Amino acid sequence: MDKWILAVIEGGGYWGIVFLMALENIIPPIPSEVIMGFGGVAVSRGAMDFWPLLLAGTVGTVIGNYAWYWAGHMWGYERTGPFIDRWGRWLTIEWEDVERASRFFRNHGHWVVFFMRFSPFLRTIISLPAGLSHMGRTRFLIFTAAGATVWNVILIKAGEWLGDKLAEAQHWLGWGTAAFLVISVALYIWRVLSWKPRDQRRSRG
Repeated sequence: MDKWILAVIEGGGYWGIVFLMALENIIPPIPSEVIMGFGGVAVSRGAMDFWPLLLAGTVGTVIGNYAWYWAGHMWGYERTGPFIDRWGRWLTIEWEDVERASRFFRNHGHWVVFFMRFSPFLRTIISLPAGLSHMGRTRFLIFTAAGATVWNVILIKAGEWLGDKLAEAQHWLGWGTAAFLVISVALYIWRVLSWKPRDQRRSRG
């Protein structure tokens, strides 16, 4: 399993990393911990280099987050609400999630865009309220890139350390990753099946 995951990441090259990281920040296919962690293992094997990998991961992260920022900035609350109502099931996002993230953004300021890069729950969705609040584009991109760079360095170095020091653990890392992906897919399916539009939730309340 670990060899298959490494083959996919190495085969896609740096452009594949950009694509996967961008997609990871829009919809939940493969978590960044897996992508960049195994990228770090590829660095330890000599199949990838640290700096190009870091650049690819950071660029992909910024692209994915900018997509949500752009939607909030251009559409505003009037058009974003109906969009979430229609597609929220497949994005596993409810409007209450957006409102909760918006309150958090307003209460803590623009620096949350940087610090939420280290949060497994708000690191993507925080880009939407940043756009809805019309945070400056340049500031958003700088804060997102800075936070993503720090986070990706941590993930790459962790994967590189595993590749260097715990070569025999790569087998277990691969199966652990497979189990993590199965759980992630199961949770995604559960959220899709249990998702309710806003009007249905309000009528029940």
